[in-house]
Amino acid sequence: MEIRPLAVAACALLALAACASKPTSSTSPGSGGADGPPVAAEDSPFGEPGRPVPLALQQEFAQTAGDRVYFAFDSHALSPEAREALTRQAYWLSLHAQVRVMVAGNCDERGTRQYNFALGSRRAAAARDFLVEHGVAASRIRTVSYGRERPLDPASNDAAWARNRNAQTVLIDLGPS
Repeated sequence: MEIRPLAVAACALLALAACASKPTSSTSPGSGGADGPPVAAEDSPFGEPGRPVPLALQQEFAQTAGDRVYFAFDSHALSPEAREALTRQAYWLSLHAQVRVMVAGNCDERGTRQYNFALGSRRAAAARDFLVEHGVAASRIRTVSYGRERPLDPASNDAAWARNRNAQTVLIDLGPS
């Protein structure tokens, strides 16, 4: 029977996908590198399939522009340092007009889950709005809030909380082909 090997392969792929860790600055959801499959429409926050972002391009973005900005406690206001980083991101994105991104808002563990999702949403929106004001087309940017669900640092101290209060810009895809 030919179906059994396909079923085993499909189950293995699903198991791997379920165990995948969260995206980091060097990976993006659904990207398989330059030779990987397109990001499926149902997986794309843009509702249409896009071409995967090559790993080298993702690394260039993180190293050149920086992929994360940080916030003060209980705030979504952009600091001067955050504005500098977002200005670099906007410039890089202007040079790579085909790239679409997701801005993810994150919080520290303090506060209720509901409050942190709302604050993460405001942080992501603040970063998105800055990028749009600096020339990045709004149609290229999606936002998501992870609240306190995806901490960079699991410790419960001031240093960890400061790292966890951020908005991360992740390269999603190269747009439709």
